[in-house]
Amino acid sequence: MASRLSRPVVEALHAAKIIGLRAGLEPHRFLGVWVVVVDGRAFVRPWFNKANSWYRVFLEEPRGVLQVGARELPIRVAKSRGERLMDAIDEAYAEKYPTPGSRKWVKGFATKQRRATTLEITPR
Repeated sequence: MASRLSRPVVEALHAAKIIGLRAGLEPHRFLGVWVVVVDGRAFVRPWFNKANSWYRVFLEEPRGVLQVGARELPIRVAKSRGERLMDAIDEAYAEKYPTPGSRKWVKGFATKQRRATTLEITPR
């Protein structure tokens, strides 16, 4: 994707353990998700891929809103591909969420099915 998030936003995403994400353009509450930064780019992966999940909403309408700290930013998402990129994202999850309680989730995010649902966040 051509457009990138600003450096302050990327730094805030890198520092935040959980961010708020609102998929689509319909007003609703923010959902807490884990985000990682790789080479100045922000990525998210859903845990669930159900019919009413935020991931499925993004597949239909790739625009939404990101909440980090007190800021709300309009965003766009796009599916990500590439084995090297997926490996780097797996590593970023493992580094950012190293606690014993996070291990299950980090391993789950590295599975083939969840890697296939990786989305990159860019500004809208």
